[in-house]
Amino acid sequence: MKTTHPVIIGIDTHKASHVAVAIDTQGTRLATLSIPTNPKGYLELERWSQSLGKVQAFGIEGTGSYGAGLSRSLLAHGHNVIEVTRPNRQLRYTQGKTDSLDAEGAARSVLSGQATARPKTQTGSSEMIRHLKIARDTAVKSRSQAMVTLKTLIINAPADLRDALNHIRGKIALIRHIAAFRPGDIDNPLASAKAAMRALARRWLWLHEEIIAHDKELERLVTERAPELMASHGIATLTVAQMLILVGDDPTRIRSEAAFAKLCGVCPIPASSGKTHRFRLNRGGNRQANAALYRVAIVRMRSHEPTLAYVKKRTKDGKSKSEIIRCLKRYIVREIYSQLCVPKSSQIKA
Repeated sequence: MKTTHPVIIGIDTHKASHVAVAIDTQGTRLATLSIPTNPKGYLELERWSQSLGKVQAFGIEGTGSYGAGLSRSLLAHGHNVIEVTRPNRQLRYTQGKTDSLDAEGAARSVLSGQATARPKTQTGSSEMIRHLKIARDTAVKSRSQAMVTLKTLIINAPADLRDALNHIRGKIALIRHIAAFRPGDIDNPLASAKAAMRALARRWLWLHEEIIAHDKELERLVTERAPELMASHGIATLTVAQMLILVGDDPTRIRSEAAFAKLCGVCPIPASSGKTHRFRLNRGGNRQANAALYRVAIVRMRSHEPTLAYVKKRTKDGKSKSEIIRCLKRYIVREIYSQLCVPKSSQIKA
């Protein structure tokens, strides 16, 4: 059904198929479509939506997961794409749940102005950094598990083997020594212990080399994207990488410094009621970014002269350590925002 009013398309995304519902700006439901999750289905959705009228926006659930491919396709064709969070659970409880209802809910979220966030383009260096950091993080976790298991085996190993390993100093030396074991046939507990230890030691060494390779690539990509930020005191490669992943390849998605602070979970949240006027700590936002800011604050509190002077001043004012850290995190967010999200021309004019 074609309409003279602008059209909004809401899309509920899944692994194998997407369901789209079209409404106009008057709130009238127009049509429903189900498409496969491949380029042919994306083109079918685009043609179908244009046949209904002038498309104002596409509201897509899960632009960072199942809806990533569709989001990239629509953005590449110049369409206005809005990221929609999952429906309110209370509404689902009262109205029920189907794919078409979820898609219609996504469209109405865009129509009401509740959904306004623009999705990440996922086509530039930030997406490359995200991929490498995911691989690095999983490798670090697996390396830690291998080391914990190896230490357990050493503790429970036969006495002669355990005593021999206890005399080796240095973690790397110990691991390389174990990796060179030749257990022979597995016909006694000593041989099986050596075989298991050797497997874990070689796994640890392989993961260690993988992590080093990822670190080199991350440092190269991050330095190319934010060289000034890399030179800041206490801000290292992984911190900048996490912030670039958060910002994405289009910094204009972040409307303001306050919005970026909220995205990092740094801004306070009002918690006033009646005669009480106060704020509480923000437990929302991206927790990995918040943790990165905390690490920067701690490093600067130990070795950064301006920060040490600020901590001394705020301590005299009666602020606790946790309150000072919250203040420092807000200042660090301001610094990062100015480097990553503010155009260089604006900084020069300022």
